[in-house]
Amino acid sequence: MTTNHTQTRHPALSAVHLGALRLTNRFAVAPMTRVSAAPDGTPTEAMADYYAEFARGGFGLVITEGIYTDTTHSQGYLNQPGLAVDSHVTGWRRVTAAVHAAGAPIVAQLMHAGALSQGNSQSAGTIAPSAVRPPGAMLEEYGGSGRWPTPREMDHDDIDAVVAEFVAAAQRARSAGFDGVEIHAANGYLLDQFLTTYTNCRADGYGGNVQNRIRLTAQVLAAIRARIGMEVLIGVRLSQTKVNDFAYRWPGGVDEAEVIFGALCGADYLHIASEGRDFIDTARLGDGRTITAVAREVTGLPVMANGGMHDHGQAADVLDGGHADLLSVGRGALANPDLPQRLSAGQALDPFDHGMLSPMATIANARVWRADR
Repeated sequence: MTTNHTQTRHPALSAVHLGALRLTNRFAVAPMTRVSAAPDGTPTEAMADYYAEFARGGFGLVITEGIYTDTTHSQGYLNQPGLAVDSHVTGWRRVTAAVHAAGAPIVAQLMHAGALSQGNSQSAGTIAPSAVRPPGAMLEEYGGSGRWPTPREMDHDDIDAVVAEFVAAAQRARSAGFDGVEIHAANGYLLDQFLTTYTNCRADGYGGNVQNRIRLTAQVLAAIRARIGMEVLIGVRLSQTKVNDFAYRWPGGVDEAEVIFGALCGADYLHIASEGRDFIDTARLGDGRTITAVAREVTGLPVMANGGMHDHGQAADVLDGGHADLLSVGRGALANPDLPQRLSAGQALDPFDHGMLSPMATIANARVWRADR
């Protein structure tokens, strides 16, 4: 049942601490791929204005789209931004400066696409924990077509390289002025492929039981922490569902979730990606608790929930019910870059329309769509 919050200040508008950061409210912009960078992965002036728009609209935290970490295998989409080489840093400095000037902190989401790469600029083929073709088809809105290719199974040198590249990208993020980094271990990309049973058929220390399958994500987290220290925020994004499989759930249920979250206690926060618009029901595990509540209880860390959090009633229930500490908003933010200000003023939100992503999910397309409405 949805609580009536019309007579009181919405709980999402209260301030909260995240690591050393003090956020003015509990709304974060969720990572959304925009395929709007230059072909070499350098962020553009348009991207600086795009991200600053959310800060001007009152969001307490801005999280970037997934940023690729190396020039060989990690890029998921053409015109995706990178932090793979030093020349990318200058472009991101424009973005972080614009967001800071508008009053919000900004976190870089670091991503390796693994088998779900449809924009590998070096045409080096794809890598993954096992040589298993991903289900489904490439994403047309992000420039893909046809089935995913079968990746090459990673050896231990590949694994070591991936860890090192995440660390190097985190260092570049720090140089670019970001307030933190978020490790993307969700939505079917490389780190999630290690966690997922049907894409990880390994028989070594990275496959089999859940302790092994979460090992690479934990290694990436520990390596970044060791290199950049405690003063820079580090989050981890996890999910059960994937961009190419909305039905998948962790097969071990509550027990598996507790192992996964326990392995990541060294983070500053956990970000649990979409469990659907009816979050409190669709995010429930076998013992009746939501996946985010389990993460909070196991780790003691702030937890960010995602999935329909533009709905004011659901957002309040998630916070008041102890399911999460923060809320990330994706498509609702794309349609309403000033969502927190609208909520504070009691103004209605504009509905999201799929036309904002068609034919391509670019910044320019979303802005044209909003301007035409």
